[in-house]
Amino acid sequence: MSSAKRSLCAAVLSMQAITLGLTTPVMIVVADVSRSTALPLGLGLTLLCLVAAGMLRSEAGYWLGHLVQVAAIALGLLVPFMFLLGPIFALLWGSAYGVGRKIERERAEAFAAAEDDGIERESAP
Repeated sequence: MSSAKRSLCAAVLSMQAITLGLTTPVMIVVADVSRSTALPLGLGLTLLCLVAAGMLRSEAGYWLGHLVQVAAIALGLLVPFMFLLGPIFALLWGSAYGVGRKIERERAEAFAAAEDDGIERESAP
């Protein structure tokens, strides 16, 4: 069975990777950030999103995802529009994380209840 939390968080990180990758030319052309700063920063954050999405089988991937959210908001210091997009992605990330945990908890409770019902039926005459 797949993890709802992992699937939702990976989807958010994938969309965020695209957005952060596209901020690289924006930093260079619109915000007049030097290429030597914009390329490693924009593409580095893009790569960090993809690495975090790939690491979501462990708790370290989620911590890395939290770090990406902070870095995306901090990118607003160079590209002011990221002060808007960063919190939106952080909200999506937090929602995916919370809803995913809730789905997994409720799924586990439903399976436990189904197992309890199965045990009771077998012991009943």
